[in-house]
Amino acid sequence: MLKQHLQFKLSQKLSPQQIQLMKLIQLPTQAFEQRINQELEENPALESGKDEKSTLDEDFSDDYEGETDSETIAAEDINIDDYLSDDEVPDYRTRANNYSADDDEKSVPYAAGISFNQFLINQLNTVTLNDLEWAIAEFLVGSVDESGYIRRPVSDIADDLAFTQNIHCEVEDIERVLKVVQELDPPGVGARTLDECLILQLKRKERTPNIDLAINILDKSFEQFTKKHYNKLLQKYDINEDELKDAISEIEKLNPKPGGSYAGSNKVIEHIVPDFSIKIVEGELELTLNGRNAPELHISNEYSNMLAGYKSSKDKSKSQKDAVMFIKQKLDSAKWFIDAIKQRQQTLYITMNAIMQYQKEYFLSGDERKLRPMILKDIADAIHMDVSTVSRVANSKYVDTPYGTKLIKEYFSESMKNEEGEDVSTKEIKNILETVISDEEKKKPLTDDKLAALLKEKGYPIARRTVAKYREQLGIPVARLRKQI
Repeated sequence: MLKQHLQFKLSQKLSPQQIQLMKLIQLPTQAFEQRINQELEENPALESGKDEKSTLDEDFSDDYEGETDSETIAAEDINIDDYLSDDEVPDYRTRANNYSADDDEKSVPYAAGISFNQFLINQLNTVTLNDLEWAIAEFLVGSVDESGYIRRPVSDIADDLAFTQNIHCEVEDIERVLKVVQELDPPGVGARTLDECLILQLKRKERTPNIDLAINILDKSFEQFTKKHYNKLLQKYDINEDELKDAISEIEKLNPKPGGSYAGSNKVIEHIVPDFSIKIVEGELELTLNGRNAPELHISNEYSNMLAGYKSSKDKSKSQKDAVMFIKQKLDSAKWFIDAIKQRQQTLYITMNAIMQYQKEYFLSGDERKLRPMILKDIADAIHMDVSTVSRVANSKYVDTPYGTKLIKEYFSESMKNEEGEDVSTKEIKNILETVISDEEKKKPLTDDKLAALLKEKGYPIARRTVAKYREQLGIPVARLRKQI
């Protein structure tokens, strides 16, 4: 049986403008500038640069208060005063917490040069090859990745040559040409595995007992070497610790990613533009927001003049009314975008200022031991905003400090109590853990259990599994893999 009933439900929905504002807040300075350029291209009613005073009469809206919506646009729909700025410079450009965009070096040097694969092809031109060998070599070079490896089995390459290039050859032909490719620079290029890559590099060196031993270890005992089973290597090759140490030293000099030495030098180096700057002035912290976050934007005077023309026209055609409706839409969009920029600027400054005050002792001293435990909710509560807003600011913005330019989210950490019951930052514990490991005896690296015991002695009672978690977050391997001769 069907029933009808009323149900009241309270729900919160974000308007399209609020969603766009959240997206703007998340953008770092460079991406924000790109977003502004996109808006300028899409909305002709929005212009950049200093605004010239509008020539429209201030009583434009008053002339239409008696007209109906069916005849034209009502005064409350288009209020020119809402869309135009009489100031030559928008007010948010003059805020004291901006530092000038002129202070930044905007010209970014770009690396120029040929690609890694073209570099290898150019070397092939100096090698004598027949047509079949050249076709195979060119295909092999095209299969080399940025690290310098050929990751695919030779049998698969033979199939690809047959199906895509209509080149039929034997696996032996490819193996023969592969050796030619592996003679190219940088040493180790064209290898299929790490051990092959390292052996190729060693074979380019002048042969010595240390080099020969290193080649044998990589060729016949690679697994034992990677697992640092040094005692087994000493027994297998009947050598002493000094000989093994010298051979390992030769291996450590090699490049596990030979392609990176070339490809990396031809990549554009990422240019980080700090969104904030913190300085110490007469013993006090001073926060400024990058001026590039406050661009000069204003409503197009050309669009304003179009409205003025409509106002002075006695006979208003349907096409003119449609045009005015289009203008209103673009003006609304431009006005909102300018307002959103102002809100974005205020949100960024308020959030970063709260972070700076929360970590005041650290920013004044640079001592990471003075970093307080701080989570997103701490800042959100302080500025009465949502946690997601703080997250958007922290995850993508950089701050220039007297101690370097850092990602803001690095200042956030969980808390843990020490033996005295005081809250300490997990970042402080990680720093101490890193120091303890760097000072350990390399022949007998400390296990996680011993690390936990040492931290407890220093006043940080944490469990072994917590030590293991922090160690992994720091990118430090287990004790066995830290062992050295």
